[in-house]
Amino acid sequence: MDRAALTAGPGMDMPIMHDSDRYDFVRDIGSGNFGVARLMRDKQTKELVAVKYIERGDKRYPNTVPIVHDSDRYDYIRDIGSGSCGIARLMRDKQGNDLVAVKYIERGFPIDENVQREIINHRSLRHPNIVRFKEVILTPTHLAIVMEYASGGELFERICNAGRFNENEARFFFQQLISGVSYCHSMEICHRDLKLENTLLDGSPAPRLKICDFGYSKSSLLHSQPKSTVGTPAYIAPEVLLRKEYDGKHMAIGYSECHIFLMIADVWSCGVTLYVMLVGAYPFEDPAEPKDFRKTIQRILNVQYSIPDNIHISEECWHLISRIFTADPAQRITMSEIRNHVWFLQNLPADLMDERGNQFEEPDQPMQNLEVIMQIISEATIPPAGVRTVDMMDDDMEDIDSDPDIDVDSSGEVIYAM
Repeated sequence: MDRAALTAGPGMDMPIMHDSDRYDFVRDIGSGNFGVARLMRDKQTKELVAVKYIERGDKRYPNTVPIVHDSDRYDYIRDIGSGSCGIARLMRDKQGNDLVAVKYIERGFPIDENVQREIINHRSLRHPNIVRFKEVILTPTHLAIVMEYASGGELFERICNAGRFNENEARFFFQQLISGVSYCHSMEICHRDLKLENTLLDGSPAPRLKICDFGYSKSSLLHSQPKSTVGTPAYIAPEVLLRKEYDGKHMAIGYSECHIFLMIADVWSCGVTLYVMLVGAYPFEDPAEPKDFRKTIQRILNVQYSIPDNIHISEECWHLISRIFTADPAQRITMSEIRNHVWFLQNLPADLMDERGNQFEEPDQPMQNLEVIMQIISEATIPPAGVRTVDMMDDDMEDIDSDPDIDVDSSGEVIYAM
């Protein structure tokens, strides 16, 4: 499958939503730290123009400070990625000779509640289907988050290279995804941004899936009720788009209403991942206009999807997908019910059978002390010495916050007006 068919747009975290009556899209012509450039045609004059899109929200000169890492423990190997929140580097641990991934986030204003939430929630999770959090380090210029390195890359890339998976291969990865997400839920943490790009693979012949990026996660123990919509449009559940309150299904489990609401939304996102693995396309995109995100949102709200005629899946698989893609969260299949579904149980590896994943805990590997982590995060909010901080969004944020149709949870992932 063509990678472009599954991406929102180069150089930006959120899809561009431009419904201008004056300009027609021609093609993307460039991207950089601050946005995407597109070639457009002026409908009135027929002239070609270049339009630069800068994402609304708190972006503020990302990654402008050169990384200074004088750690005695890790040796630099190479850069492995970058985004609006930081730069990722492959490093080698001198003590154990293990490869690790280190995410660098510039000290100062980029260190916000999302970064703190990512670190605290990720630290508490220990499961083979979750990228292992190791420690945080404060460098002279950056906060460095040290994690397990997944050498197999993104599940996204594997699907793009394959086009789509057969049912057995899709089930193999879906079982691991559900195992990891179910464990998160048992620890009272909801991911809220499950997608192909946030699922990595190790380098083994039968790749082990690893969930990553807990920046938008919520813990029922630590955090308040979510105030806004976060996530990537193609994966977001309809009740999240509508900002509905959950009606209290399965309250006997003991979770709060808010947490149950988020858990059921995570189930929907897992269903989107399963569909993409099987079909090689997103379920709610308009085939005629796949980049029209307003239409995608309307199709999500209407639960308007189908399996192409040339894709053959079993009745059991179709039944599971239909139970996941249910608009009413009170009627949607739960994580526990998925784990007991006949399709899910086929060829289920023995090490995925424990719902809580208790056998995966490794008490012999000490976790970095929480007080130490909080102290490091607090110090990381102080900008590097000699660096002038500029907030180019201050004038706009007050107006944005007053608009109920715009996501302002620092995610920058969804902007829409219904």
